[in-house]
Amino acid sequence: MTTLTRRTLLAATTAGLAAPLLSRAAIADAVKPFVDDYRSNLTTNPTADTNAAVRILSGVESYWQTGTAWNNGAVRNAAVLRANVRFCETRTASRTDAEAARSFLVDRRHQSYAVIDGLGPWAAAYRTTALAVTGITEAPAGTPATTISDFVPAGAPAGATLGAGSPTSPLGQVVTLVNTVRGNWSSSNPSKFAVQYPRPWRMTTDSTVVDTGALDEFGYPVYRSKVQVAPQLLRQRSLVPADDGGFPSGHTNALHLAALAFAHAFPERYQELLTCAFDLADTRITAGMHSPLDVVSGRILATALAAAILGDPANAELKVAARAQAAAFLASNPGVGTDTFADRLANRRLILPKLTYILPRTGPDRPLTVPKGAEVLLETRQPYLTAGQRRAVLRSTALPAGYALLDGPEQWGRLDLFRAADGYAAFEADVDVTLDGVSDAWRNDITGRGGLTLRGTGVLTLTGANSFRGGVRVLGGTLVAATRHALGGGDAEIRGGTLRTVPGVCLDGTLTIGPGSTLDVIGHPRGPVLTAKRVTGRFATVTVDGRPAAAVHTRTGVSVRILKS
Repeated sequence: MTTLTRRTLLAATTAGLAAPLLSRAAIADAVKPFVDDYRSNLTTNPTADTNAAVRILSGVESYWQTGTAWNNGAVRNAAVLRANVRFCETRTASRTDAEAARSFLVDRRHQSYAVIDGLGPWAAAYRTTALAVTGITEAPAGTPATTISDFVPAGAPAGATLGAGSPTSPLGQVVTLVNTVRGNWSSSNPSKFAVQYPRPWRMTTDSTVVDTGALDEFGYPVYRSKVQVAPQLLRQRSLVPADDGGFPSGHTNALHLAALAFAHAFPERYQELLTCAFDLADTRITAGMHSPLDVVSGRILATALAAAILGDPANAELKVAARAQAAAFLASNPGVGTDTFADRLANRRLILPKLTYILPRTGPDRPLTVPKGAEVLLETRQPYLTAGQRRAVLRSTALPAGYALLDGPEQWGRLDLFRAADGYAAFEADVDVTLDGVSDAWRNDITGRGGLTLRGTGVLTLTGANSFRGGVRVLGGTLVAATRHALGGGDAEIRGGTLRTVPGVCLDGTLTIGPGSTLDVIGHPRGPVLTAKRVTGRFATVTVDGRPAAAVHTRTGVSVRILKS
């Protein structure tokens, strides 16, 4: 049997790869959703007709046409690909020594180990408990004499393992979950084989390959390119370009897969882990090894693969065990040290431009049809929501349509998981949630015609400038109105639960207060706590920062005064 490499695949499928990745037959026939077909992601399936991973990335056809060899693909969108390579040229030309050193560490360390940084104050304890180690602790000052690979360092504890750690450690279920998500079906190579978009350091500004015929001091071919590979990584370049495409970035795929697996086990660090993955993946451009197009596609592939593997019934028990193990670990290990990802707004600023990089938005917007199975990505982050509600969250927080690569089959690239972790951005219909014994915050600005009903014993905080029109009903638990317009543009009913609010909350509709309801004011009000078109009923219990207070109810508002002890 012939061993399949990128070269033999090219020879075997020249005609198919020169044609569009997604054939008319595949479009005409009923194509399986990615989550039902993810195990087709093997090197033996090098086309979109046969490989679900290649298929979901076929939006790249708008920019690039695969050639008959690694170096003769055709540019379809000169402006986009020129911007893509220029981004690399500019980034690598302005790279500092410290940035080059960091890009070496990310390149050479096991990606699952690197993502542990997203656990912040718990990262060191996790590595100790999981027996996760690396031998790559610093970057050389220049170009090493040989290639370098990660290794278990001398003196490491018995059983210590590269990556997420040892499957037999006290965190073995978490380790196994990460390894499973990054398992046999999660390679980026089949897509690299299919697309054949070269690495930026092999390309001119116009995405053509020009071999000058010269060799550099390390014996590598010199291509006409302004992209500069980090000095520490010059010997890590491949001498077999046919087996070394740039699209999608394999490191990016691996980093995001690991982050999403860890986030499933540690939803308390969901956004921090995502931010860590985006930050680490960006170093692939700094290193000169990948372009923005490569990095975006690596994220898209990882998102779909993580959803498919986490949603596979075969992994159901493993998910539960990993989550339980992670929760117990957090409960018994107080976080120590600084948290690089403590600032949520800074995290969002870091991620936002990296969702699309240089990709232009040229098409019209349209609502997202959430890919089948994507809701599992929020399963532990928002366990109090139904699967359908989590799909609604993903739909309401999605990136706009109009980006050709993101708009590819199933539109996995439009998912904005960081934003989705902050809850709904629109109530398309009435939303009824029950929180028992848990607290969460929905930080997005919520629009839409629907309203919110809260039940249970938990606490839900709304922090956005909300304009949803369907009103609010608190039938149990505590609803926190953390901004002036947190309660939206409709009516509000408080019947038996608690409304916790900052001063000055404004309602466009009627405030109805039922028997047994509680008002808890945050801060020191100098005027009305609540204003509304009309107020009916009275709060049974009123506190200000936990101190007893009395409410003054008028036809259009509620004020409070603190009682003297």
